[in-house]
Amino acid sequence: MPKKAKYLVAPKPKDTKLTKLISGYDENNKKIVAKVIKEKSLTIFLNNQEIVTLMSIGDHPKYLAIGYLLNQNMLKKNDKITKIEFDKDLDVIVIRTRRKTNYEKKLQKKITTSGCAIGTVFGDIYDEIKKIKLKSLKKIKHSWIYEISKKINLTPSLYLETGAIHGCAIIENNNPIIYMEDVGRHNAVDKIAGYMFLKKIRASNKFFYTTGRLTSEMVIKTVKMGVPILISRSGFTSWGVELARNTNLTLIGRAKGKKYLVLAGENRIEYK
Repeated sequence: MPKKAKYLVAPKPKDTKLTKLISGYDENNKKIVAKVIKEKSLTIFLNNQEIVTLMSIGDHPKYLAIGYLLNQNMLKKNDKITKIEFDKDLDVIVIRTRRKTNYEKKLQKKITTSGCAIGTVFGDIYDEIKKIKLKSLKKIKHSWIYEISKKINLTPSLYLETGAIHGCAIIENNNPIIYMEDVGRHNAVDKIAGYMFLKKIRASNKFFYTTGRLTSEMVIKTVKMGVPILISRSGFTSWGVELARNTNLTLIGRAKGKKYLVLAGENRIEYK
């Protein structure tokens, strides 16, 4: 059996601020009490400009805000963040940078994606993604794919406690090191991106695992982070595959047990 994962950040299934007990009935008409996920809004400002309001579980607002701005190309990797202000009563977070910003025109070109909990990207991100080719030579061993899935499935999580939530993880070789959850997988990956940015964690030698579908949005966010391999227990969309092939991202889906499919970047798989 794979060794237990050692996480820098892991889910907090026992955090009572993230769940609520609600009474109901089971299939036998017996009264029960169910633990359900709480949703709350988070409004993100970049300097003096309101950018977006997201629905989230609210556990890592700082990482979520920074990761969202990074993955939307509003925050640059060389930007200097001068201040982060979070008002927990208003559910508002303000990210202040040394560089002056104005994204009025960009905000008019918003696209609702297939991400659950209503994901969004902005139109010009597709133009940027077309120019990116991931150059990482990092490879993943055939046996690691099963080991990674097993370790994540054995990790105590909100998903195991309540369902109704997605998880995303960053992997170093065959060991998950960062594991975030949220009502939308796009929020989970944004929180990871924000954490890695603030902690200065290298992405080009890591793998990314998601419990959700391999859509265009997930591919875009993974490519923006600079991670060369994306794995999911779920399936693919055709646009997600096309973007992965164009950007040289390795795309591994339907990874359940010891079976999986690779529809892009198969040169990074070591079968022996």
